[in-house]
Amino acid sequence: MFQKITLTTLIIAFVSCQKKETVEKDKIKKADWLIGNWENTSPDGILTENWEKVNDSTFNAASYFIKGKDTIHFENIILAQLGETLTYKATVKGQNDDKPVSFPSTSESDKQLVFENPKHDYPQKITYTKGANNTLTAEITGKLNGKPTTERFIMKKK
Repeated sequence: MFQKITLTTLIIAFVSCQKKETVEKDKIKKADWLIGNWENTSPDGILTENWEKVNDSTFNAASYFIKGKDTIHFENIILAQLGETLTYKATVKGQNDDKPVSFPSTSESDKQLVFENPKHDYPQKITYTKGANNTLTAEITGKLNGKPTTERFIMKKK
């Protein structure tokens, strides 16, 4: 009897662990469409985001804005499955003592990812939307200097 209980417990534990791992991997798979090089060219400069898959639970990106020969903005992004939450961690050079700021996902689908951190100064919300014709819209929103602000960047896959 003891052997049957032990065997049953081991089987349940094994199946539970497998199911959790599948849920985690399935969640980050919803972001697979981010992988690649994205660019927006405007009179203000060139915005680029380069996304790559590090492993089954982590993506990495470098985002930078270049005006002429100057890098105006540089950001390192890690998108990782932490537990059952997809988390966007942004490290912006020259901000927050160069430490990452986490934005847990509040919504994820095959065409849109939403990350929010209401305690962050700006932005409080980051949204990525997959568009038609190999386009990607990155939108940051929140209060900036006490005023509601939205910045939208439409990028094309290179």
